[in-house]
Amino acid sequence: MSMSRPRRPVKGVRRYDASRRQERAREAYAATLDAARELFLAQGYAATSVESIGDAAGVSAATVYKSYGGKGGLLRELCHRALAGRGPIPAEQRSNALRAAPDPRQVIEGWGKLTTEVAPRIAPLLLLLRDAARADPEAGALYDELDAERLARMADNARYLASTGQLRVVAAEARDLMWLCTSPELYDLFINRRRWSVAKYSRFIVDTVTHTLLRPD
Repeated sequence: MSMSRPRRPVKGVRRYDASRRQERAREAYAATLDAARELFLAQGYAATSVESIGDAAGVSAATVYKSYGGKGGLLRELCHRALAGRGPIPAEQRSNALRAAPDPRQVIEGWGKLTTEVAPRIAPLLLLLRDAARADPEAGALYDELDAERLARMADNARYLASTGQLRVVAAEARDLMWLCTSPELYDLFINRRRWSVAKYSRFIVDTVTHTLLRPD
């Protein structure tokens, strides 16, 4: 009778844990965007290189190019992050959710509160893009794209106000006024040049939109 060797217990297949790798990727993503924002706003768009952004973020320039395609892609992502505001729910979704309120005046008040959150994040980037657009076609195209998106959002807000029956002007005029009130140029005039507080700036927008666009009580 032959003797067979005892079988070794089969080891379980080790599962690859990607959680730490994903966490490092998220950290690198945030660090790169934070470094880009800081350098862009401190030095300007033209004077900031992809290499300097990579050095500040602790990643290679090749990684930055691979992830974002260059400075234009970084600035695009920065603008989208700024427009999302803080927290897990994007600001645009929260803005739309405000329409559940029974009175459009309450909705406009809510829009004003969102302005205090989003405007300080996005306006400096849009002003940076506007200035860069004078010499950089890619920056100019991105500025025009974001401006068109903002106009489209204001058109949607104007349609909502018209649906309440309390709009005192045509929807196109309401769209244009809200487009003006959310412009980076207005933010620059009041916040940077006249040194208004963000709260005062927001109150001005709420009062202007309410009294200009809605019928009196």
